[in-house]
Amino acid sequence: MDDIDILGTPIPNAGPVFFAALAIHVLAGLTCVAGGATAALTRKGSPTHMRFGRAYFWGLVVVYGTLTVMSAIRWRENVHLFVIGTLAFAAGLTGYLNRRHRPAVHILGMGMSYVLLLTGFYVDNGPHLPLWDRLPAVAFWVLPSLIGLPLIARALTRRHRQAASAQT
Repeated sequence: MDDIDILGTPIPNAGPVFFAALAIHVLAGLTCVAGGATAALTRKGSPTHMRFGRAYFWGLVVVYGTLTVMSAIRWRENVHLFVIGTLAFAAGLTGYLNRRHRPAVHILGMGMSYVLLLTGFYVDNGPHLPLWDRLPAVAFWVLPSLIGLPLIARALTRRHRQAASAQT
């Protein structure tokens, strides 16, 4: 079967179940990108942070579910994406479950899940995106971490300073 071209991106012609899962996957992924960025950029504990953080997490649940379906259909082609997605989901679940009592674990888990989500996106789609298509393949694997890890470290440092000043 030949790929289907949608806006310059080749989509595997793997049947209606795959295509339906992909459509839901894309919408959930967009929810994750917007919700995660908004949660990260708003005051921690605020209603906005919590609302968009929940949207991110439940979007991630849907992304992982649809990824599982698509990977079952095209395992050989998607195994690397399934591994990245499993790590993203595990990190996100860890962060979500620790949102109330272990803020550093929450920040680390949610931040890492966001970095892994973007890594999966760029590994799969980077070669087909304008400008990104000029980068070497290794860039798709490392750029999200090179940008995200310092931001996570900054958030952890801020949290540590806030906790230390609250104790004095």
